[in-house]
Amino acid sequence: MQNARPTFPIGRFELIVLMASLMSLNAMAIDIMLPALGLISDDFALQNPNDRQWIITSYIYGMGIGSIIYGSLADRYGRKPVLLVTIAIYIGFGIFCAFSQDYNLLLLARFIQGLAAAAMGVLANSIIRDRYEGDAMARTMSTIMMVFMIVPVLAPMAGQLILYFADWHAIFVVLSVFGMVIFMWVLMRLPETLDPDHKIKINMVSVISTWSYVIRHRNSVGHVFASGLMMAPMFAFIASAQQIFVNVFDAGDIFVFIFAANASAMAVGNFVNSRIVTRFGARRVSQSALFFFIFVSLAHLGITLAGWLTLPLFVILLAASMGMVGFTGANFSSIAMQPFAKGAGVASSFQNFTRTLLSAAIGGAIGLQFDGTTLPLILGFSICGITTLLFILWAEKGVLFRRVQTAPKRGVR
Repeated sequence: MQNARPTFPIGRFELIVLMASLMSLNAMAIDIMLPALGLISDDFALQNPNDRQWIITSYIYGMGIGSIIYGSLADRYGRKPVLLVTIAIYIGFGIFCAFSQDYNLLLLARFIQGLAAAAMGVLANSIIRDRYEGDAMARTMSTIMMVFMIVPVLAPMAGQLILYFADWHAIFVVLSVFGMVIFMWVLMRLPETLDPDHKIKINMVSVISTWSYVIRHRNSVGHVFASGLMMAPMFAFIASAQQIFVNVFDAGDIFVFIFAANASAMAVGNFVNSRIVTRFGARRVSQSALFFFIFVSLAHLGITLAGWLTLPLFVILLAASMGMVGFTGANFSSIAMQPFAKGAGVASSFQNFTRTLLSAAIGGAIGLQFDGTTLPLILGFSICGITTLLFILWAEKGVLFRRVQTAPKRGVR
């Protein structure tokens, strides 16, 4: 980008790690809570065991709704100021959660924390779009996702470690401390990436115009829905994982390690994707992964219905499915963002809003169907995979595995 005048120089590697750290604020807020869900349920004497899942889903709903807000603000005032304000809100409501004595107030605070944290995903995507496009953007996003995926691997272990020395309230304090570290990093190191020529005044005409363009862009909106559908089973698994491993497989003692293994599968998927996407193209890689995801999900469903499912088999098949999500997430998002240089913030905001609410609604519904077996989760995986394929076929007008060439764009040095 030639017109930008960054206040602080930042290299590509640091940008990737910083964006991954921003996104990890969300992953930390979700995954670090998993070992504590049972304790929170007991402390608040919840009557329905599935109600504990709202600790996760209320935050995700906040993320989804908040996503619609920040694109317009970031396209008008810049990426950095919006990030600083929202991280500060994230920190404040983390502290509020730590001292909540009422379950409904806790859920409200979690929702508002998610509302603020929505900016992290929207603006990380916009910042990368400011610098890269096409397969180069897909590769950069995949590298970010690879670094970011370290957090879901470690977060439940960190949560369990905290519980060895303190109660569940301390977990929220740790989240706020982590937020403070990221706040200072953004403040001191992140340059403003928004091209001054791409600033858009906040008015309903320009916002609705961009939304209208996003909605009318068939390929873009198709990939947004596909991305949301692929995220839904992941959210369903996160929400119900603690119950599945404790109540179905009686594996509570090793739950955090099994969860880490599945998160590692996604990290490996993102790592491999970052290495091959510029060679084969985002469409070819993601569509191949989608077909494999459907195959594994249907095989998993058949094994479950036949009564052959064991804990090792469940973990292996789940890891295979999660690994394929690592090949689709960054690629679907990059394809969806490709048409938007000017108005990238509004476009990213609207896309994250749609993607996250869709995945939260479907994933939350799947998770709440938990009945003491793995069948609702595995059936959800299969249905989401097949429906995703239908959206991709519609978006690509039935032509799969093609490659769209894009002009290279100058990136951060």
